[in-house]
Amino acid sequence: MEKYPPEADSLLAILRRLRAPDGCPWDREQTRHSLVRHLEGECAELIYAIDKDDTANICEELGDVLMNLLFQVVVAEEKGEFTMADVWRQIIDKMIRRHAHVFGSESASNAEEVAALWQKIKAQEHAGTGEEKSILDSVKPCLSPLERAEKLQKQAAKTGFDWQDPVSVADKIAEETAEVRSALDSGDEDAVDEELGDLLFAVINLIRFRKRGSASELLRKANMKFERRFRAMEERFRVSGMELEHSDPQTFDRFWEEVKSAEKGC
Repeated sequence: MEKYPPEADSLLAILRRLRAPDGCPWDREQTRHSLVRHLEGECAELIYAIDKDDTANICEELGDVLMNLLFQVVVAEEKGEFTMADVWRQIIDKMIRRHAHVFGSESASNAEEVAALWQKIKAQEHAGTGEEKSILDSVKPCLSPLERAEKLQKQAAKTGFDWQDPVSVADKIAEETAEVRSALDSGDEDAVDEELGDLLFAVINLIRFRKRGSASELLRKANMKFERRFRAMEERFRVSGMELEHSDPQTFDRFWEEVKSAEKGC
């Protein structure tokens, strides 16, 4: 049996073997487009493992993500589009070029200055290409709605179009919440949809303005907290011999508050 040392070239060799005429039928059928959903799933599993600080699963999921990335390279090689060497060359050149404060003559003493330098170098790279007519053109439409909202806001903020303090953004959230209530009272469902979108955008603005966790990070943590508490509530129903599906709002509230209190050590 052929031996494969633990390195990227081994995984590339395995993927090429699987894509060979006498390889794996499933792997041979894959295209770059069919592989996307697998890459999305593996990235989500990696992020979940990171959120849980599950070191063993982080290691495993990193391997799964790397396999999916290298699979894309093998597909491109077969088409004669680019090779792994091209990928390495582009990202290495980009990292050196955009870290001119480390590898060049520029200077940056903090994270904010590094970010500003990064954007300046990106602008120089795109200068004269005719690709961008708006500062927002660099925000790609393929991003998730949460990420795209944050990036649109960040790009607009570079022009000075931004809030002055977090309290002002909180006031905007209160205003948008009132508009949601008004739309609900009117019975206009299209208006409710629009106002809910505005409310979400305002909440993302506050998250972005605080420069801490991203909207996606905070939502992932909220998801994990809800899942943890709901599972604990389910256990309380089981211990009490009650059915979760047919319970009343008062019992739900009581068990939910008990779970929250238990978490806080009350």
